[in-house]
Amino acid sequence: MLNLGEKALRNVRMHYCPVCGHAIVQRLVAQVIDDLGIREKTIGTAPVGCAVLLYNYFNCDIIECPHGRIPAVATGIKRVQPDKIVFGYGGDGDLLSIGMAETIHCANRGENLTMIFINNAVYGMTGGQMAPTTLIGQKTVTTPDGRMAGTTGAPIKICEMLATLTRPVYIERVAVHDAPHVERTKQALRKAFLNQIEGKGFSFVEVLSMCPTHWRMGGKEACQFVGNEMMSHFPLGKFRDASV
Repeated sequence: MLNLGEKALRNVRMHYCPVCGHAIVQRLVAQVIDDLGIREKTIGTAPVGCAVLLYNYFNCDIIECPHGRIPAVATGIKRVQPDKIVFGYGGDGDLLSIGMAETIHCANRGENLTMIFINNAVYGMTGGQMAPTTLIGQKTVTTPDGRMAGTTGAPIKICEMLATLTRPVYIERVAVHDAPHVERTKQALRKAFLNQIEGKGFSFVEVLSMCPTHWRMGGKEACQFVGNEMMSHFPLGKFRDASV
C-alpha cells in the first residue's frame, strides 16, 4: 500500500508491475503538485495504456482520453479553463504512435500545457509489442528476432523532433532508473509545471522508464538496461529551455 502522505496521491494500491517506472513518476508528479500548492486547480489527462487508471491514484480531476488524443483533450480543457493547471500523461503508444500528430501540433502551437511522456520502449498494456521507441535489435513479441531498421525504421527521438519547432518553451529527457536520476526527474517536472503556472507555454518531459515484465528481465537488469542501452540511444538533457 502507498502511504506517502502526499495530498495529491491517494492511499491506494497501484496496479503496476514491480519496478515499473510509472509508479515512480506518478509519485513525483504528486509531490510537485503538492509542493506548488496547485492540487485543487489541477486537471490531468489520462491515456489508454498502462496508466489508464490514473484517476484512481490522483486526488485531483483526471479526464480519460480516447487513445492518442491526450494533447487534443488537454488543449481543449486549457483553452476553456485557462486558470487551471493541465497536464498530459501518456506513453509511446498514445503520444508517439496513434497520437503523434496531436503531440506535434500541440507543441507547434505552443499550448500552455505540461506534457509528460513515459518511454519504456515497448507496448506494456497490450502484451509487449514493438513501440515507436523500441531499440534496434530489441526483442518484443512482434519483433522476436529484434527490431530491424530496414523494415520498421529507427526508434523515434521525440525530444529532438520537437526541438526543431519554434513554439515549445521547455523540452527535457530524464530517467528514473536510480536515485540521482529520480531527483533530476522531479526537478524537470517542477520546471514544466512552473512554466505553465507562469504562462510561458508548452513544456515536454520525456522519462526513460523500466518495463521488466515485457523486457523479460529482473528489476536490477531492467534498471541497467535503461542506464546502458536506452540512454545510449536516447541521451538525457535539455533540448530546449526558453523559459529562463
